Amino acid sequence: MSDTRPAPLTGLKVVEISAFVAAPLGGMTLAQLGADVIRIDPIGGNIDANRWPISDDGTSIYWASLNKGKRSVTLDLKSEEGQKIATDLIAEAGTLITNLPARGWLSYENLKQHREDLVMLRLGGWHDGSPAVDYTVNAASGFPTITGDDERPVNNAVPAWDVAAGLYIANGIMAAELDRRTSGKGQEITLALSDVMLATVGNLGYIAEVQATGKTRGALGNGLYGAYGQSFECADGRQVMVVVISNKHWRGLGKATGLSEKLEMIGPLLDVDLNTEGGRFEAREAIDAVVRPWFAKHAAEEAEAALAEAGVLVGGFQTFEDLVTNDPRCSTENPMLTEIDQPGIGRVLAPRVPLAFGGTPVADAVPAPALGEDAAEVLKTELGLDAAAQAELESTGVLDFGK
Repeated sequence: MSDTRPAPLTGLKVVEISAFVAAPLGGMTLAQLGADVIRIDPIGGNIDANRWPISDDGTSIYWASLNKGKRSVTLDLKSEEGQKIATDLIAEAGTLITNLPARGWLSYENLKQHREDLVMLRLGGWHDGSPAVDYTVNAASGFPTITGDDERPVNNAVPAWDVAAGLYIANGIMAAELDRRTSGKGQEITLALSDVMLATVGNLGYIAEVQATGKTRGALGNGLYGAYGQSFECADGRQVMVVVISNKHWRGLGKATGLSEKLEMIGPLLDVDLNTEGGRFEAREAIDAVVRPWFAKHAAEEAEAALAEAGVLVGGFQTFEDLVTNDPRCSTENPMLTEIDQPGIGRVLAPRVPLAFGGTPVADAVPAPALGEDAAEVLKTELGLDAAAQAELESTGVLDFGK
């Protein structure tokens, strides 16, 4: 008999009042795990509603990509009536995610009066309350000074702290929900984007390294700190990344390139143990010099195939276009990816949550809503407002039914 259990978070209701990456990603992660997530925006959309990239007709691909599977309501959040409806929706759901200033009607103290067991997660910038975004937090992290291959700091194009914060948000909500189910009590959860960065810097050992050794790392380009890794240009001009972590990988590099004997000579010459990660790191420049001519004589596809067959970790560098158009791993051959018809954008590949559950399967990705398109349904099912009441709200400018 097949297992027909629902998605893991079925029954959890969440209201999200947010903008940009972290909070929307947290809400979408919960939605893709089965939660009913209602995103409330001001009429016309929040500050991120039209953020690039955009489609030919001006639809924000960015916004649609971060809001799949949610329901959308747009209200005049500056009006008392709009704030009251939003408050009622939060009280009905019992859970709120926001990265907006939690003052006045949106404060935990106020909202708790309408739902005693409210769970509210609030994301901020720095822990002292000062504002920050991913790229300003990253500038302070130390990582830009070891990114690239010269002394100029380079900010990572991936908003890593926003992404990590979004996943912390989902974890925080689930933890508080588990607690509420046993204790019957809600709570306010606060998360600073800067603390996501600092936790990661600490968890990866960078803080302790400075304190214990008094040293800081320099830029290594595509080199791998503490082990052997390097990028190489091949005969066809393409670049491949090679990573050697285990002794099996090290032997495989020699086997694939036919350079085992020359590589073995490096250890005695430099007085390092090439059977250790640290030894290979110390000898990285000599290893580079020995194997680089081999890559220059082989096309990238040929080099990747030989190294992979020998058990070496290898990957070719790709553009986004290469990934989307040529790589079968970024296609429906990968069960994580689904083709959806996103209004205003067209038919696109969209990921579901990348967790594969054996007993509680999650749904394929579904399109993001248009701004306000679910207002009628949400206000009827959640608050019992009939068509006449909704029409009155629309006539006064409190409610908008979307595009």
